[in-house]
Amino acid sequence: MMRLFKLVVAAVALLAAGPIHAQGQLPDFTDLVERHGPAVVNISTTQSARRSSPNVPQIPDLDENDPFYDFFRRFVPRQQPGQGPRQPESRSLGSGFIISADGYILTNAHVVEGGDDINVRLTDKREFKAKVIGADKRTDVALIKIEAGGLPVVRMGDPMKLRVVEWVIAIGSPFGFDNTVTAGIVSAKGRSLPQENFVPFIQTDVAINPGNSGGPLFNMRGEVVGIN
Repeated sequence: MMRLFKLVVAAVALLAAGPIHAQGQLPDFTDLVERHGPAVVNISTTQSARRSSPNVPQIPDLDENDPFYDFFRRFVPRQQPGQGPRQPESRSLGSGFIISADGYILTNAHVVEGGDDINVRLTDKREFKAKVIGADKRTDVALIKIEAGGLPVVRMGDPMKLRVVEWVIAIGSPFGFDNTVTAGIVSAKGRSLPQENFVPFIQTDVAINPGNSGGPLFNMRGEVVGIN
């Protein structure tokens, strides 16, 4: 009985030591996020309401004595010239990262596409209006600019040196929550989507949600190796 008790105690000790040892091998992202998180921004765009072309039923050309004329006159609204239905104001959320201290920011082209008003919010809660410097729909990359100085910036890395199963993290604003961090590994490289072969994609199991678009993908050296 005493020998069995010792074996059980030894097994419990090994099980307890196992996770501690494994935990010591996991990467520590804290310094990376503290150092480079401030260079990741929240981007919100607004597209003003516009009046679309009239697309409502019109009263047919009927004689006033026609019994259907009164029906159409009563139930079909009259549309004044130039007064089509208004499309509602649309908003979108995304992320971006600062690449120069004087306010140049990279993001996805679809994040700022069609935006009449582009607002950038930093981690210190300062907000700036941004203008689009250039965008490329094929690669889904856009460069925008805010009027500010002394901003934190990211370091750019070489995605060609990225290895499968290497740890990576994403920082962004999913659902509007600023500076949210998710981590994972590189699942594969050089992926392509149907009819989307302009750039090679990095496949990763990092959690990406609406609002993460345009945010950076970091390697463990704190270098940006991709745009989410």
